[in-house]
Amino acid sequence: MKERVIVLGSVNTDLVVKVRRLPRPGETVIGGTFYQNQGGKGANQAVAAARSGEKPVTLIAAVGHDVFGRESLVALQRDKIDLTHVKVKDGVSSGVALIMVDEDGENAIAVASGANTALSPADVNEVPDSVFESAAVLLTCFEIPVETVRAGICRARQFGVTTILNPAPVPEELPADLFSDVDIMTPNEHEIARLLDLPQIEDEAGARTAAKRLLDRGVRNVILTLGARGCFFAGAEGTGFLPAFQVKAVDTTGAGDAFNGALAAAISEGRDWEDSLRWASAAAAISVTRAGAQPSMPFRKEIEDFLKIQG
Repeated sequence: MKERVIVLGSVNTDLVVKVRRLPRPGETVIGGTFYQNQGGKGANQAVAAARSGEKPVTLIAAVGHDVFGRESLVALQRDKIDLTHVKVKDGVSSGVALIMVDEDGENAIAVASGANTALSPADVNEVPDSVFESAAVLLTCFEIPVETVRAGICRARQFGVTTILNPAPVPEELPADLFSDVDIMTPNEHEIARLLDLPQIEDEAGARTAAKRLLDRGVRNVILTLGARGCFFAGAEGTGFLPAFQVKAVDTTGAGDAFNGALAAAISEGRDWEDSLRWASAAAAISVTRAGAQPSMPFRKEIEDFLKIQG
């Protein structure tokens, strides 16, 4: 049965400082609390899928031979994620993200990618066919090399696996023919502006225009996440706007990862489009009420209870 979620992506350690406000260029801001968490978009999304879903989750990723890598794998094992295809690379450090979070939960992030950049198409192609044969969804992002993302999407397409591309961070160059192999693309307003060289998305009309341009390039469905405003979706599954659930944000660092991981889990369970989007939006809403990225990913019962309250 095709039910597995494959996440192809990054593993990082997040080093976080809480600040009153984000510093301007050249400015030093005295921060408050410091904490360290496991992160990386791939790892975060895998945790979100594992916690919110009921189907097996496999992570394809890379870490270095160091304490950050070891601690990351231990954390992922706690969520029963299949780590068989996580490579431990020689000669490179594990990925590290330096994160500042202000009083409103907004963040600024710089990443030293380390072993993530060493995850290769060959690593993806070494994964047995049986893993892809059993998969319903492949979720990937650009914190690993573009050619590795492409290899994963190509293999997924060979086995009829639904492909979700979270185009973050947006690479300098993106192969034009990649778009036609993407079933669902999930940019935020900053990423879609950079992808298409557009001004910032200010309203639903702007979201509609931007989404159409991605659809014209061959993407089958676009989900444009707009933070506290909600998400706009367009494509083969229909067009519409889903307002965000209203919550008090503490830290928005992992919101997109919560959304994408929960979306992948929902699709793997055969939920319909509207239900999948609502499930993902609820996961993202819960995540921003907590500090950290991976620690903020909600569990299935938390999402169910949240949606019952929301009605």
